[in-house]
Amino acid sequence: MHKRIVITGIGGLCGLGTNAPAIWNEMRAGRSAIGAIDNPLLHDLKVKVGCEIKALPEHGIDRKQVVSMDRFSLLATIAAREAAQQAGLNPHAANTYRMGTIVGVGVCGWEAIEENYRAILLEGKNRAGIFTVPKVMPGAAAGHVSMNLGLRGPVFGITSACSSSNHAIASAVDQIRLGRADVMVAGGTDAPLVWGILKGWEALRVLSPDTCRPFSADRQGLVLGEGAGMVVLETYEHAMARGAAILAEIAGVGLSADASDIVAPTIEGPEAAMRFCLVDAGLNPEDVDYLNAHGTGTKANDQIETAAIKRVFGGHAYKLSISSTKSMHAHCLGASGALEMIACVMAIHQGIVPPTANYREADADCDLDITPNVARERAVRTAISNSFAFGGTNAVLAVKAV
Repeated sequence: MHKRIVITGIGGLCGLGTNAPAIWNEMRAGRSAIGAIDNPLLHDLKVKVGCEIKALPEHGIDRKQVVSMDRFSLLATIAAREAAQQAGLNPHAANTYRMGTIVGVGVCGWEAIEENYRAILLEGKNRAGIFTVPKVMPGAAAGHVSMNLGLRGPVFGITSACSSSNHAIASAVDQIRLGRADVMVAGGTDAPLVWGILKGWEALRVLSPDTCRPFSADRQGLVLGEGAGMVVLETYEHAMARGAAILAEIAGVGLSADASDIVAPTIEGPEAAMRFCLVDAGLNPEDVDYLNAHGTGTKANDQIETAAIKRVFGGHAYKLSISSTKSMHAHCLGASGALEMIACVMAIHQGIVPPTANYREADADCDLDITPNVARERAVRTAISNSFAFGGTNAVLAVKAV
């Protein structure tokens, strides 16, 4: 028998807002934060559209720690502090080795990489910044969260491109079920609005020139954003024993791989991950009310995801409420799944399905109910969150009301 794993805290920041309530407020209102990127360090990009955090919140993180962080680590730590505060986490000598963190990261500390290349190659400096190595490493975000919160249990980073958040949450569930921890802070982070990364994405020809329009016939591609999202996970018994408020329960996890192409998705991989998730959760297709789609806004993704949903859910596919919140917070790579988890938890709490913003034109290949432009009131007992990534790595989570 699986231990029941519940969520007792959520935290996040992205272009929509600098805490989870602000993010949800904008999602519910269907407001997209995608727009022109202000950053003057982005030089000669063709695509100048993204989803930026315009100003970081007051975070109270010690300056000595901040100077050793790249932006992705700072975002993760801010989100983790919010989630831990909501959960009322209190690490101390007796429990610190029973609490850990796993942070998903799609890229890494590219800000530091770029600063150093520019300093050495363009400005003729003869050495790199002293904190370059610790700033750059993909596992740095998990290390910083653990140091900031005092978590001495299982701590590591996970990377699987756009599925990193969901893989991190799934792995954190496993740590608790295996008895290695009582509490895990898990989620994802990324800060990809850096010249070198955007040049790379430009070359792939999948970036939209205007905005992200998932499932709309006139969609032109994805938009990159920055952000972080974190959840506090613990067993139901542990949460009850300490009197924590339970927000939702992780009902199931489904993982699969396409084993096909490094960038082109298949129908079978996502289909398998969704099926495995339902089985793991002990759910029938008709038990699911809301599906937070991967929904990147590329021609291929949205069509293939729609086909996979129909295979898994059959006739119930047309009764599901579906939306892609990437239409509002853009594709935050390693952070996407965790930001979308905030949408799922709040949809369950408030009985509101956040919409797919920027929708303009029906597409015969994407004919499911994608909640266009306006949120919908609906009792949500169970929600599913899809993450499908380059490399064909698929991670699907199911959450339900407690």
